Amino acid sequence: MKAMVYHTYGSPDVLHCEEVAKPVPSDNQVLIRVRAAALNALDVGLMKGRPYFARFFFGFPNPKITRPGRDVAGEVEAVGTSATRFKPGDEVFGACSGKSWMDKADGAFAEYACTVETALAAKPANITFEQAASLPVAGLTALQGLRDKGKLQPGQKVLINGAGGGVGTFAVQIAKALGGEVTAVSNSRNLELMRSIGADHVLDYTREDFTRSGLNYDIIFDCHPSHSPLACRRVLNSNGIYVAVGGPTGHLAGAIVRILTMVFLSVVVSRFASRKLVMFIAKVNHEDLGTLADLVASGKVMPVIEKSYRLSETAQAMRDLDEGHARGKLVVSLGTGQ
Repeated sequence: MKAMVYHTYGSPDVLHCEEVAKPVPSDNQVLIRVRAAALNALDVGLMKGRPYFARFFFGFPNPKITRPGRDVAGEVEAVGTSATRFKPGDEVFGACSGKSWMDKADGAFAEYACTVETALAAKPANITFEQAASLPVAGLTALQGLRDKGKLQPGQKVLINGAGGGVGTFAVQIAKALGGEVTAVSNSRNLELMRSIGADHVLDYTREDFTRSGLNYDIIFDCHPSHSPLACRRVLNSNGIYVAVGGPTGHLAGAIVRILTMVFLSVVVSRFASRKLVMFIAKVNHEDLGTLADLVASGKVMPVIEKSYRLSETAQAMRDLDEGHARGKLVVSLGTGQ
């Protein structure tokens, strides 16, 4: 079968389409005929292997994870002997991963991929495979960040910074579905999109700094940390919660710096204040994937996709993602003419 593979760390130039063996599902796994896969900053970060010390965890001198792609959607081809939730022919979406996103797994940028059945859910009938593939990483991050970490309650004021990206477009819609009053922060070309997906208020970050607007919020969901956590904390209401997602660059180096900063601030600042600073990494589970599917089936959430690529164009898709400012998600479609 065809699959995107890299054997050394580097830019998207190291990524090539190769013939590899078709995977066989283990006892608790499902073999998926991949119809679509979506890109995430995690894929770029792992491929680049940055910061360099992270390579001691992800493989040194060469990577352990050589097949990129976590978000997947397709049809069940076969199931393992102990897998009972799905049968051949079922349409599914989910994540190619183990217990965490960092586990070695079959990459989704391939004709077939295996993953544990608990990392999958039934695809909603009202969306395409491409839309379904865009849901897992970004959708789970938005759902768990707002519902579990932000503890969003109806009527609360929520600011989504970086609302035009993959996580951000889901966060705007999920915050509305949970009853929040949503302010979306993005650039000027995305403001109309923000309104169309449910934002109550929009801010153009090129013209206005939300940390100096004089407005306060119950939750700040920060998808693109362009301001320091302390600056954001100043515009939180009493008992407000700041939830940070990822790092300044969206890649591993930025994420690690962000984690260290947040750990320090959580210990030193949050202990002496009612406002909370939180950072987290979403966890894949079929219950929350099912919640995302229900939100989509009800029309409360709809994936935003900027561009679709063929499998052979995955390296270019990685370049486009790495340049930043993608509106919504970038996906790879495995239809004809791969």
